[in-house]
Amino acid sequence: MKFTFLSLVALFGFSLTPLVQAEEAAVAAEREAKFQQAMTGVTLTGRWVPIKDGALGAEKPEKYNIVSVAKTSGENWVINARMKYQQQEIVAPIPVQVKWAGDTAVIIVKDLAVPGGGTYSARVLIHESTYAGTWSGSGYGGLLSGLITKAAAANP
Repeated sequence: MKFTFLSLVALFGFSLTPLVQAEEAAVAAEREAKFQQAMTGVTLTGRWVPIKDGALGAEKPEKYNIVSVAKTSGENWVINARMKYQQQEIVAPIPVQVKWAGDTAVIIVKDLAVPGGGTYSARVLIHESTYAGTWSGSGYGGLLSGLITKAAAANP
């Protein structure tokens, strides 16, 4: 009687599921570590275009300074972004979800309330040294895209 590998696995009740799950977990951990490293100490510089009443408006420049990103649990992360708020520069922790399309991160902001600024949602795709996405607020929104650059290392 001739046995194949799969028939032996079935016969003895072995399961490859734990091996596959371990490999998937290792791939996910590596992907997340690369994302965290790539999005720490960076500036996103690009353009955004408002959308109002179904029409595109004039293109405008944008710039975001990302101090760091950190995974909290599951798909939940915090992006620490440097920004001006009420004439002061602060580092604001922005709660987001990060989902994956293969090795490409998609940052999801859902109904984020900004004190004095409204509530926003966004989807931003991060691929290599570029970003692109869409955002919306109450009755308005826009498209955005640009480049991601690492801050230069400080010289002692």
